[in-house]
Amino acid sequence: MAFIGKQPGKAAITSTDITDGIITAAKLASDSVTTAKIADNGVTTAKINADAVTDAKIADDVVGTEHLTAGEVDTTALGADAVTAAKIADNAISEEHLDATVVTGLTALAAEPADTDEFLISDAGTLKKIDYSYIKGGGITVANQWRYTGGASFTGGNELNITSDIEEVTTTDTAGQGKIGTSMSESSGVFTFPSTGVYLVGHTTNAYSTGDYRYIITKINVTTDNSNYTTVAANYASQKNVTSATYSTAYAHTLIDVTNTSNVKVKFSILAADDGVLQGGTAENRTYFTFIRLGDT
Repeated sequence: MAFIGKQPGKAAITSTDITDGIITAAKLASDSVTTAKIADNGVTTAKINADAVTDAKIADDVVGTEHLTAGEVDTTALGADAVTAAKIADNAISEEHLDATVVTGLTALAAEPADTDEFLISDAGTLKKIDYSYIKGGGITVANQWRYTGGASFTGGNELNITSDIEEVTTTDTAGQGKIGTSMSESSGVFTFPSTGVYLVGHTTNAYSTGDYRYIITKINVTTDNSNYTTVAANYASQKNVTSATYSTAYAHTLIDVTNTSNVKVKFSILAADDGVLQGGTAENRTYFTFIRLGDT
């Protein structure tokens, strides 16, 4: 450009030299406005379109709790299994957060629990576990009968130990009769208990004689060392002969504390003042022995 006279000096154009609105977006080259040209706090929310800021434009760990309003994070914003045990405060889960399926949704135990199976209890407000062995019922676990099947004669004044012709009473022998739990075991009239515990033991004697006898004694004899026996229960009956054969019955019961199944055992005997016959049978109980475990020793 030609000039008449002195050429004008060079001077920078300032913002006052530019009329408002003279520079439009169309006059700006792409990417010509850099961050250096933007004043601090120059970009306000009014300059940002809705949804313009994407996840890719947010730095990791920059959104803190101060940027979240109460209730803003709902269940739809949480992924499955996103809340781990580490994120739950101690004592934060109460009964209002538990559903019945906590129990009903589990596999059923179709048998009596084992002694070491555990239950959850509140001990004066403190949660604790307890083994089933401490809370299971003390019900009868053994109920067993045996009977004398013979017909031995006895002599007055001589004790008769019942050592043979003994059978267990079961439904196999007589319909309607049975037992509970593990049976007693017997050898030559000596009975061994299947487990420790306190047992009710009974001895019922049925005998007859063709004469009078002043007494017949039913005895229960116990050893605690598998050797020496002591009579712990004895009961009497007597009879006056009124026919060719007159019958009498005597019975005795006692509690036996079986602390050791190898040492504590029992056997039975009778002692009569006069001669007679001990009654037995295979179809019914006449002279018989009863064992019922009542509870732990």
